[in-house]
Formats: sequence, structure tokens, C-alpha cells
Amino acid sequence: MKVPRPIEERFIAAAKPLMALHPKLYRATGGRVGRRLPGLPPLLILDHVGAKSGTQRSSVLGYVADGRDVLIVASQGGSPTHPAWFHNLRANPDARIQIGTEVCDVRARVASSDERARLWPKVTAAYSGFQRYQEHTDREIPIVILEPRG
Repeated sequence: MKVPRPIEERFIAAAKPLMALHPKLYRATGGRVGRRLPGLPPLLILDHVGAKSGTQRSSVLGYVADGRDVLIVASQGGSPTHPAWFHNLRANPDARIQIGTEVCDVRARVASSDERARLWPKVTAAYSGFQRYQEHTDREIPIVILEPRG
């Protein structure tokens, strides 16, 4: 069993109020503010529906382009549990993303084992933190493929 990382957990708890502001700034500026942050991959806004609540949620996440598809990684900083947005997408795979000023309806699906083996080097090349997160958790960190709808 991996050792919990209290520093990262405290950072995540402290950053929650700022994280709630991030999508608002991103949308208001068409991604000019909040799409790029030093040391991170480019960021998108994921609009998804709560699995239990049915409430509309927005999450700002790093992404990697893969042809027409967009890849997001359910790392949650190497936490032992998947992020809430991952559970929401499993229950309600139809979502919407915004990259800069572009908005696209997508359908989410978890990469198969073969797809993950092919895509993992691509996502870790875009952001090496994903590899560190994987080393800090016993769970296999999923890659979610967002495929354009329509």
C-alpha cells in the first residue's frame, strides 16, 4: 500500500476555492486566462453531470489532443481514489468541453488496456507529473477518451 501524501492533500483542500473560480475566469476570457499555467499541460473546461445529484458541474483539467479525440487523465494527484468527475462521466458519459473559445459536445469512455498502453507515453510526455502520480498510488490511473459527438 502506498503512503498518503499529506502535503498534496492539504494543497488540494486549500486550492478548492480558487479552483471554483478558475472555470469562470476561463469562460469570461475565452481561455486567455487559465488555459495555460506554468508546468502544466494545456487546460480545458469539462462540463459534466453529477452521478448522484444530477447537478451540472464544471472541472478544469489538463488535456492532450489525440487526433480528433481529447484525452484527460483521472490522476487526482496520485490519490488512492478516482476524482469525482471520473465517476460522473462513467454514469453520464455525454459531456461538453471548452478549449479556448471552442466548445464541443463529447462522449467519454475509459481507454481499454491496449489503448492505455499506447496512450500512457503520450500523456506522460505532455505532463511528467502523471507518471509521478501513478508511482504514488496502487490504483491504475485511467485515461478517459473524449470523442466528439455529432
